[in-house]
Amino acid sequence: MVCGGFACSRNALCALNVVYVLVGVLLVGVAGWARGLGMGSSPPLLGGAFAVGVFLLLIAALGLLGALRHHQVLLFFYVLILGLVFLCQLGVSCACLALGREAQERLLRSAWPLLSGGARGELQRRLGCCGLGEPPGTPPPASPAPLSPSGLEPPWEPQNCPARCQFPPGGVPPCPPCAPQLLQHSDQALKILGGVGLFFSFTEVLGVWLALRFRNQRDPRANPGAFL
Repeated sequence: MVCGGFACSRNALCALNVVYVLVGVLLVGVAGWARGLGMGSSPPLLGGAFAVGVFLLLIAALGLLGALRHHQVLLFFYVLILGLVFLCQLGVSCACLALGREAQERLLRSAWPLLSGGARGELQRRLGCCGLGEPPGTPPPASPAPLSPSGLEPPWEPQNCPARCQFPPGGVPPCPPCAPQLLQHSDQALKILGGVGLFFSFTEVLGVWLALRFRNQRDPRANPGAFL
């Protein structure tokens, strides 16, 4: 039996779809971890990576079923949907890798006021920080600033911060701002999502080629007079 035979093509297609399952789980897991940690700096990218991971899991299940049964209709839709997933994954991965530090800071500062008080409190409790903070190089204020008319919180607000930090009487709170930690975790998540997604997106082209090749091969177990 040569490698270009029916059985070899089927096994290769099944193995490739198992890889797609692992990649889909990784994308969903990293995106879910980032969102659960409260990284609101890039919700469209994280949501796009999560959606790509879910679609990749579904298309992998469809590909496994079509390969095992040599089902022409399933393989046709598998090729069609996998091509669309490739385009979406390529775009989301490039966007994750292209998002710079300054853009992440702008997105984080625009998304922070949109979080509810409970979400901000849970985030500050998890990370051990207080407030979003100022850009690097800006000294912290000696006392917490009052709330602005728009309702945005000040950079440091020790009286409302649920983090387990000890504040010296009349001193500057020792709790660090949340922005550096959020940006660090967000940058790591975006690099993982972008790198893994970009690398494995090109394997989807191989999946399309294998599925088309396998779809046009005759099953030796079928009726010899019937060619699908």
